[in-house]
Amino acid sequence: MKNVFLIIALAGVVAVLTASSHGAAMFSLHNTNFVVLISFLIFIGVLLYTGVPGVLAGALDARAARIKAELEEAKALRAEAMALLASYEVKQKEVQEQSARIIAQAKEEAQAAAAQAKDDLKQSIARRLTAAEEQIASAEASALRQVRESAISVAIAAAGEVLAKQATAETASASIDEAITQVSAKFH
Repeated sequence: MKNVFLIIALAGVVAVLTASSHGAAMFSLHNTNFVVLISFLIFIGVLLYTGVPGVLAGALDARAARIKAELEEAKALRAEAMALLASYEVKQKEVQEQSARIIAQAKEEAQAAAAQAKDDLKQSIARRLTAAEEQIASAEASALRQVRESAISVAIAAAGEVLAKQATAETASASIDEAITQVSAKFH
């Protein structure tokens, strides 16, 4: 930084020496250029003596270090954000794959449940048909039995009437005697 101030001072000296003095002596206090040069050199000397270039350089270095630290922090944050983005993308893909698997599994389970329900319905219909056929057969057998019983009752009644009309006192006592002999033969 001192070199910068020395270059500025040298440029000021060159400017004064090359400027026109309008007839006044170059190194006279009546020459404004010379007075400005002396004032300028004193000002530069005071700045150098008080350490202003060091303070300015320190401030500039501190600012540069702060900017560098902020840039490093920004780079680290960017890298962290990129890593976080990549992990979220991976998680998103995993979630999409998992949801696709769940949907496929649900479809398979739904198809299996539909097939099972279809089979259960067929079996239920078959059981109900069998039960209905059994009920029909039972009703037919019951109806046949009732018809036979009715026919037997009618036949017995008709036979009883026919026998009652044909029976005389002799045939009645003969049939009673015959029935008694049959019963006693069976019991002995």
